[in-house]
Amino acid sequence: MLNVLLTNDDGIEAEGLQAMRRALLGVEGVRLAVIAPDGNRSAMARSITTRRPLWVEEIDFGDGTVGYATDGTPVDCVRLASLGIIEDFTTELVVAGINHGANLGDDITYSGTVAAALEGVVLDLPAIAVSQQSGAGSLDYRFHGGFGFEVAAAFVARLVERIEDVPLPPRTLLNVNVPTGEPSGVEVTSLGKRIYRDELKLEREEAKRRRYWIYGSDPGFHDEPGTDLAAVAAGRIAVTPIHFDLTDRPSLDALRRFDLEELLTPPIGDRPAHPTAP
Repeated sequence: MLNVLLTNDDGIEAEGLQAMRRALLGVEGVRLAVIAPDGNRSAMARSITTRRPLWVEEIDFGDGTVGYATDGTPVDCVRLASLGIIEDFTTELVVAGINHGANLGDDITYSGTVAAALEGVVLDLPAIAVSQQSGAGSLDYRFHGGFGFEVAAAFVARLVERIEDVPLPPRTLLNVNVPTGEPSGVEVTSLGKRIYRDELKLEREEAKRRRYWIYGSDPGFHDEPGTDLAAVAAGRIAVTPIHFDLTDRPSLDALRRFDLEELLTPPIGDRPAHPTAP
């Protein structure tokens, strides 16, 4: 029996999570637990709740199963599971999604969906983040154009079914992005590079304050073969392995060659003058 935790950042009632839930319930040998935010927590990245306690409410899904909704973040959901909020359940695999909208390239650093999967990595658990491109073909998180989650749910359910055979290194997650319509294939990819076109837009002005929009303009991307952005743009499912080690290995040797300890010595002009002999 494989204990699978399902969570998301769109909220426990989101259509994407419910499609993934139904698909995972059909996988033989899976014991499923659902812990998700009680509302939309998109773009919260790896936010956690530390300054107040969390509410947790049991939710009846109407098919004989229940889940748990919390007023916390996606990362909080994974932590709640790891700390034993569900009796006799120890998470062995984290599935986050299905997100409403793609999580590609640089955007993953903002994504609550990917953040929940990363929390699995922090806890030494295998994890899958799955996102669905909108029906309008947008390569970002926007909702226009509607969604169809059946292909993504079926693909990830099969992935979970074969998870012991998948060559997934320790402390690594799979970021899965599914294009709109029928995919033309599956591609293992690297993260692509976004081109952000955000603008400062004044929405409202009062006596001593102003309110601005700063996000929302159409982002572009570098169309580089082998990247997740290029794969989804071409109609293929992108599967990107991601790990949490942000260390830039080549920089280690370069920095070690630089005498950082010298910086502990004040500049010559700031050193105290030596007392003169009487």
